[in-house]
Amino acid sequence: MFSTLPTDYHVFLSWTWADIAPYYQDLNARSLNADTVAAWLSDWTRIGKTLGEMFSRLQLASTLNTADAAAEQYYLTFLSDVQPRVEEAEQQLKQKLLASGLQPAGFEMPLRNLRAEAELFREANLPLILQGRKLGQQYNKIVGAQSVTWQGQEVTLQQLRPIGLSADRSVREQTWRLASDRWLADRAAINDLWRTAVPLRQQIAHNADHADFRSYSWRDRQRFDYTPENCLEFHAAIEAVAVPAATRIYDRARQRLGVSTVRPWDLDLDRNPISLDGRPPFKDGAELMAKTATVFAHVDPQLGEYYATMQREGLLDLDNRKGKAPGAFCTEFPVTRRPFIFMNSVGLRDDVRTMLHESGHAFHVFETLHLPYIQQLNITMEIAEVASMAMELLAAPYLSDRHGGFYAGADYAQDRIQHLERIILFWPYMAMVDAFQHWAYTHADGDDPAACDAKWVELAQRFMPGVDWSGLDDALMTGWHRKQHIHRSPFYYVEYGLAQLGAVQVWRNALKDQAGALAAYRHALSLGATKPLPELYAAANVKFAFDADTLREAVELIESNIEQLKA
Repeated sequence: MFSTLPTDYHVFLSWTWADIAPYYQDLNARSLNADTVAAWLSDWTRIGKTLGEMFSRLQLASTLNTADAAAEQYYLTFLSDVQPRVEEAEQQLKQKLLASGLQPAGFEMPLRNLRAEAELFREANLPLILQGRKLGQQYNKIVGAQSVTWQGQEVTLQQLRPIGLSADRSVREQTWRLASDRWLADRAAINDLWRTAVPLRQQIAHNADHADFRSYSWRDRQRFDYTPENCLEFHAAIEAVAVPAATRIYDRARQRLGVSTVRPWDLDLDRNPISLDGRPPFKDGAELMAKTATVFAHVDPQLGEYYATMQREGLLDLDNRKGKAPGAFCTEFPVTRRPFIFMNSVGLRDDVRTMLHESGHAFHVFETLHLPYIQQLNITMEIAEVASMAMELLAAPYLSDRHGGFYAGADYAQDRIQHLERIILFWPYMAMVDAFQHWAYTHADGDDPAACDAKWVELAQRFMPGVDWSGLDDALMTGWHRKQHIHRSPFYYVEYGLAQLGAVQVWRNALKDQAGALAAYRHALSLGATKPLPELYAAANVKFAFDADTLREAVELIESNIEQLKA
């Protein structure tokens, strides 16, 4: 029956569980032994990819237009009527394979992961997990509806950002406060979601015999190669190494601006998010797409062809618009064998970096197409984010207009400086987000928004002492509202910090040998999820690390390059 499984997503996108169930019933009924396991895994992969594409396309439709009630209903119907039954059926197949004792070649890591998933599964959690996904959808709707009026025109908060780059400090402050007030208008709604989400997540953990949601998340996110204590070590390393470096950056900004302290509305301007002459690096998504294609053709011909394929096949939705969900991501259509990039560009330097970042994820998809089984594609974010963050750095030499890129003359050097400074500034913020979640799920008052507000202020004082928030208490303490990962993908953030450290090491190698670094990078991506994290990092010729010494080497390399670019 698997030979008739459709490959056109238009056919299976509206499938119900009744259409899907026979494939799982067939797999569960088959005899499983050394002679049949390869074909069995291949067919399991085929139905798994079909469902993966259903989920990706339905979720994408609901984010492209959060006001599309029909798209939202299709997605929620999938989550409520199909997904729980799929998870039950998947659990049966995992148990069948594990009970067989078979060890297929190249399946060592997938078996480890499947064993962990099977141990974590509880039928009682299925409706709770569904409820959690719906809460994430509600957060999306709240944020996707945010807009303000600027000079008589309605604009999204993303569209307000370029206006907030004015050389006039009073305009910057006005736009910043306007956006902040709009977030605060949703304070009660987001707090209500949080009061529901945290106990729900803790109940999921308790149902699975874990003490708290942090412990549960460690297994759920398949973190076999590091512990919560390693994260706390990383926080301490960041406090010791990256926070002083970030404070130096803020102090230089203060001196250049000629102000007594750096305020939140000063941050973007000093890093020149547009260009030295006030013009954006691109005018719209079409130009962003075209220039990025030219950049990737210089980085590597094969990567350039991957990107060109996405252009030809309409696999990029780049421009911001009202009703579009916030953020940026790369999703995958497993049956179609293609990635898709979603983002909200408005003509900023950040948008160029986001484009490079999400393209790194897309290249990861292309590089793993050769792997035969879906379980070998269960790539964790610690290596997935190396793919994206390293691509930002590997592409950097080609962003000059001399290579058909985005920046001319001094703007190119300025962009490189901005990028490198932001890497340093990111680590303290990442530590705030991660430390907040460690606290929220290991303390009894983690579901209390007032306690969360107080904790966020404490963390800001620890990790971001160089920014002056005086008189902005409400905006400061609700900073945790504005980080969507906290609300939609709990505990998914430290991966960015770890991967950034890996990416800087890839860049270090590229400074000595760009071609060699790129070859190692692509090799690591091609391994998918077939090796443990330390080995995947080693394949890219970098170290998987949490310690202050490795971080110090990275920060010193960044700071020395910043000085060279300034000179």
